[in-house]
Amino acid sequence: MFMTFLLSLRNKLKLKGEYHLDIEEGVRIRGCTIVMKGKNNQLRIASGVNLKGVHIEILGDDCVVSIDNGCVIGENCYLSAREKGTHLTLGKNCMLSRNVKVMTSDGHNIMKSGQRINPAQNINIGNRVWLADNVTVLKGVQVGDDCVVGINSTLTKSVTAGSIAAGTPAKVLVDGVTWQNELTY
Repeated sequence: MFMTFLLSLRNKLKLKGEYHLDIEEGVRIRGCTIVMKGKNNQLRIASGVNLKGVHIEILGDDCVVSIDNGCVIGENCYLSAREKGTHLTLGKNCMLSRNVKVMTSDGHNIMKSGQRINPAQNINIGNRVWLADNVTVLKGVQVGDDCVVGINSTLTKSVTAGSIAAGTPAKVLVDGVTWQNELTY
């Protein structure tokens, strides 16, 4: 309850239903919106995470958003775990630039012959992944460790560790890479 109070000082919280907030010490959360509706939903944020102007949405039952140690997530990013049992996971030391969208669901049911053809799916983003400005990651995508996804790209399929992917839809351009989050002059 105290954590909820502290979060509400600089952020907008809309919490309804049964939820669990697990936010470790050393987390910076400024100007964010967190919406949780449903039963048994979880938001986990590990130490050293820095969020500014991020919108996190957890809607449904048994949904989880997990952000591991050292992640930096920029302004106007949107992280959404929607529909029963979906998980959105970010590994350690990820960097999401501005306007990145990561969504486990399309947001609406698409039907064919009375059957839904677009169910929600989990998203797993590995360690040390850099998603550049305006990247969109769609349901079911797995991003391996040390990947870089270029500006304005849309990931509709999974990419293996150490890849650079870009485009809409994104395609792997280079394999066997790592990246550094500091500039050398």
